[in-house]
Amino acid sequence: MKIETTLAYKNIKGKPLRSAALILLAAFLALSIFGGSLIVLSLQKGLNSYEERLGADIVVVPNEARTKGNVESILLQGIPGYFYMNTSVLDKIRGMDGVEVATPQFYLCSSKAGCCSTAVQIIGYDPETDFVIQPWISNAYGDNLADGTLVLGNHISMPVDRTMTFYGRKLQVVAQLDETGTGLDNAVYANMDTIRQIMDDADAKGFSYHSGVRTDEAISSVMIRVKDGYDIDRVTDDINIHVRRIEATQAKTMISSIAGGLHSVSHIISVLTALIWVLAIVILVIAFTMITNERKKEFAILRVMGASQKMLARQMLTESALISAVGALLGLILASLIAFPFSNLIRARLGLPYLLPGAGVIAALMLGSFAVSVVAGALTAAVSARRLSRCDAALVLREGA
Repeated sequence: MKIETTLAYKNIKGKPLRSAALILLAAFLALSIFGGSLIVLSLQKGLNSYEERLGADIVVVPNEARTKGNVESILLQGIPGYFYMNTSVLDKIRGMDGVEVATPQFYLCSSKAGCCSTAVQIIGYDPETDFVIQPWISNAYGDNLADGTLVLGNHISMPVDRTMTFYGRKLQVVAQLDETGTGLDNAVYANMDTIRQIMDDADAKGFSYHSGVRTDEAISSVMIRVKDGYDIDRVTDDINIHVRRIEATQAKTMISSIAGGLHSVSHIISVLTALIWVLAIVILVIAFTMITNERKKEFAILRVMGASQKMLARQMLTESALISAVGALLGLILASLIAFPFSNLIRARLGLPYLLPGAGVIAALMLGSFAVSVVAGALTAAVSARRLSRCDAALVLREGA
């Protein structure tokens, strides 16, 4: 072990309070850069996942969806909601110019009562026409859902017996979906016949959700894919003009509003991270300057004993690197203990799509945050080392005589 490293280690060990304060500051640096960057990347990946999962050009819901809930709250935040319109709406839309595919979805809330395994959003779809849900159910299950079967979102615990009960009806769980970072992870999926059977069971037990619409004639929303060459704006306007008591919205409008919120949150996080970094760097510079002033006599004695200015500079840089490395490691551990176990809570609080990046990206982000934190600490020490090199050892020793 080189003498610089030995001296650096002994100085760190000999001043535990000072060393602990610097380690905590370095930890704060690493925590802020890793945590802030991870949140921004997770929001971006969540938005990309939402765009991929939504998959439609136009979303049609009944007018009452404005007051009773909306598609965004169901798909983004997993907030249980329901609203219904007659299937005649679907028939009209399918006959309109520019509509390539129109497929229905059905929303139903389970109850906290003993008739249900859990209170959750249940989403029904038509496997024969669906182009939104079926593709990613096929990835997890490889087949269309049969009557009496369910697929779970990623955040719903798989029952030991792979069955769930809703309003007294026992259903078989056949698969669980990959994580999306949206409210889709908190929903249960069934085909249209199954969810209508569940709704009939709910009605029989006194849970009336359908507001006068017959169960076999009720749908909640219509997802539309527009034919190539047709203007989506014009098709949306035609639907709103010719179909009564509904609201047709372009999917890109929903996505752009979410993207706007994501941009605002990301900007705030980035600004806060930058401010924290500037503040931490300033504090580190001040701290190392004060430490250098306190240790002038120590360094002067080492100079008289034959230590060169380069050796003392290397000692300070080594000391700073050790402190920064320990602090950065501590900061990454603390950030990981917050970011990973509480990712669902973070997503719920932000109210935006939130999906952690892959292990490779996280590992690279950790290494980058560690390296930048260590380099930042070394640079602040270098400023102090430069000031130290200008001091005359004989003058310093005479000052202390």
